[in-house]
Amino acid sequence: MTYENLDATLINALLEDGRASLRSLAEELDVSVTTVSNHLKDLEAEGVIEGYTPMVDYEKLGYDVTAIVQLKVEGNALPDITDRLEGHKQMVNVYEVTGEFDIIAVGKFTDTDDMNQLIKDLLADADIKESNTSVVLDAPVECNQFELDIHD
Repeated sequence: MTYENLDATLINALLEDGRASLRSLAEELDVSVTTVSNHLKDLEAEGVIEGYTPMVDYEKLGYDVTAIVQLKVEGNALPDITDRLEGHKQMVNVYEVTGEFDIIAVGKFTDTDDMNQLIKDLLADADIKESNTSVVLDAPVECNQFELDIHD
């Protein structure tokens, strides 16, 4: 492995096992523990690695409904609405987008009543001009991260 590929290889190793020890990473990458530690610190400081978190299967915890909510918003209210959505604990993704709608948000809910309550709360806001909600029937790929290419 070339030294230039060390960061990408380190990231790929962490994607495979985010709980790997520095020692096991060093052995896998054939570098010293200090080298792994230094590179990890740099990747964290640069914001490339933002944290180490478990992958949670919300459906197994009773959040059986995933909904995609699209919103048209008054232009100057966009930051307020995205902040409000971000503050809702069950919204797992919030995007400002181009196209017909201004915001696309993905939420996890215990049931349709739980989902409907959030939608009603949102639509009570005069700055939201229109909404469209889709309930996810199946998620063949969700929260997927991909390995980085290693260049020889």
